[in-house]
Amino acid sequence: MPRLSVIIPVRRARGHLRECLESVLSQSFTDIEVIGVDDGAPDGSGLLLDEFAARDDRVQTVHLPADEGAGAAGRRNAGAERAVGDYFLFLEGNFVLLPGALQAVADRLDAAGDPDLLLFGHHKRPFRGRPQPTRSLELLRGLPAGRLTLAEHSGLLDIAPVSWNRAVRRTLHESEKLAFGPGQHGERMYALQTLATAASVAVLPLACVEHRRQRYLPDLADESEPTDGTTPLQLVEAYAGLMMFLGDRPVLHPLRTLFFDRAAQELLGGYPSVKRRLRRRYVRSVAAFHRTHRPDGHRFPGGAKGLRPRLIGAGRYAALGVLDTVLALRRSARSAPAALRAQAKARLSARYYWWQRRRPLDRGLAVYAAYWNRGVSCNPEAIFRKAQELAPGVRGVWVVSKNQVDAVPPGIDHVVPGTLRYWALLARATYFFNNVNFPDHLVKRPGQIHVMTHHGTPLKIMGLDQMEYPAAAQGLNFDRLLQRVDRWDWSVSANPHSTEVWARAYPSAARSLETGYPRNDVLTAATGAQIAKIRAGLGIRPGQRAVLYAPTHRDYEASFTSRIDLERLADALGPGTVIMVRAHYFYDGAGLPNRPTLLDVCDHPRIEELCLAADALVTDYSSVMFDYAALDRPIVVHAPDWETYRTVRGVCFDLLSGAPGDTPGAVSTSTEELARILLDGSWDSAENGALRAAFRARFCPYDDGHAAERVVRAVLLGEPAAPGGRLPSITGRA
Repeated sequence: MPRLSVIIPVRRARGHLRECLESVLSQSFTDIEVIGVDDGAPDGSGLLLDEFAARDDRVQTVHLPADEGAGAAGRRNAGAERAVGDYFLFLEGNFVLLPGALQAVADRLDAAGDPDLLLFGHHKRPFRGRPQPTRSLELLRGLPAGRLTLAEHSGLLDIAPVSWNRAVRRTLHESEKLAFGPGQHGERMYALQTLATAASVAVLPLACVEHRRQRYLPDLADESEPTDGTTPLQLVEAYAGLMMFLGDRPVLHPLRTLFFDRAAQELLGGYPSVKRRLRRRYVRSVAAFHRTHRPDGHRFPGGAKGLRPRLIGAGRYAALGVLDTVLALRRSARSAPAALRAQAKARLSARYYWWQRRRPLDRGLAVYAAYWNRGVSCNPEAIFRKAQELAPGVRGVWVVSKNQVDAVPPGIDHVVPGTLRYWALLARATYFFNNVNFPDHLVKRPGQIHVMTHHGTPLKIMGLDQMEYPAAAQGLNFDRLLQRVDRWDWSVSANPHSTEVWARAYPSAARSLETGYPRNDVLTAATGAQIAKIRAGLGIRPGQRAVLYAPTHRDYEASFTSRIDLERLADALGPGTVIMVRAHYFYDGAGLPNRPTLLDVCDHPRIEELCLAADALVTDYSSVMFDYAALDRPIVVHAPDWETYRTVRGVCFDLLSGAPGDTPGAVSTSTEELARILLDGSWDSAENGALRAAFRARFCPYDDGHAAERVVRAVLLGEPAAPGGRLPSITGRA
């Protein structure tokens, strides 16, 4: 049997669970078992547990029925039932064990002669903050090092009553029939039960766990753990259950006064947090608790008077007359100078938008946009075209900047930002699709559904992870970012890696839709004739090798800088190879030298067509590599500044590690080395082909040509998604 059983119940922990598991499995102390418990977490956390269980025999996964509604208590209890270690340690899926923690726990247990309970310290890390020491850790440092009991050291009650700061001896857990109760206070009562029943307690004044606070999202609260204001009443019930637990065990009767005093103090202090409509009921419940559970001979403490919180009335604001406002603004606009007219127009637009939002939603209207209104493209376009086929009752309108209107394909309805129709569209549409965030002026109404499609698989760090990289953030307002993220209902994911990163970088109540990227459907569905037509349109001759060079944007550079001497490369490769150069869209072109085999494709409207035309991709850190991998064609990573990029921008994994799944093919760091790779055949060697296959397996598992259909079926047709946001295979559907 293992010395330690680490029990990890999970629910919506996908973004942090990998780091949690790695923090446990990488410990120097290895005599452990890890039991992950999942009850159908909708973000696919259970799938990640299975991944770790498949590669490490110390890990096992318990899958509870999704419709069982086990809640946090059920997940913890199920893990404890499966565990066989000498001691139980509970850990949350978004926490981590600090280095050396398990060895320190094991050593202290040995030194203390296997006590019933070991309490250890923790650090807390606020959401968007840095780790901080805790009061519990300070209290532990003030306690004796020997075997203790609660009767002799009542200060043990001041240690945080949580499950994840203690090692509980399995024989104690089983003999005392300890279990987690339901509701938000079940974990606290379990912790207090362990302290009460332990005949011997040891302490370890060392931080072993980093308690990482997550963003509070009421929509994600466990259904079995209500947050509607009834929890103070449930606290009374929880303490009543604890007192009955003590009463059923005569040996624990001397502790009843200690726990009763603690309960009375906490219940009195909880009164101000009780909703006003529940306060009378709460007072009656507390009084009943005192009558029922007050120990004989207990001296009741003096009550506090004047617990009448002041009721602060909330003022009401009367709506201004919309018609009067519009008329007044129109009159002033005729005579005002340009600046005042613009100001008046903005006020008119705001009032018009306010008025339109009072009208009913149009259930058959969808808004599409891409790349900050730069035109019809990317994932939103693929979804739009599939929706025309599968959900013709939902008409789509594109938001397109004024200078991009001429590029809109014929027959596609579109609107220019700032017009009256634009405001009416935002106010009344039901569905919103974008690969970036909509502007801050958009007000999301109840019933509106926002789908964030994203526009790349993340190699570089994104979202809140950028807080650690100021050069990448460049003054990004993270509070406003979270406000925008809160509008999302769905987050489209290309692969499991993206699902994990998006969950961590953009914490929200949005559901993941792990379908693959709709824009990549064309890569797997294109025919040879279609590819030949694209190549001919680009001027690529039959038999001529085409290489697409698509480097990424660097946040610390204002203009495009090629890391390749393109003239020398073109001369080295000769007329048989054409090099298509695609600078990132943040830059104003590439400024190519004059060579017949250098083709400037920066303004080409569709990166997917360039991928189809290319026999090989040369890139540095651009997410195009993940899309291109779906074609199973050679990829060369040209990375002369990898260390600078990963240090300044931050990355999610080591692209150049050479490990299968990390590196997609050959790697070069100079123009000469790149030329050699493209000339000597190593660009398409068997070794690099194997790397490419592993890369495809990791990042292109759903690229089957049906990603757009899966999104349409989930969002517009309402078909249920499986855990992780996946939809069942659509092969053979009518």
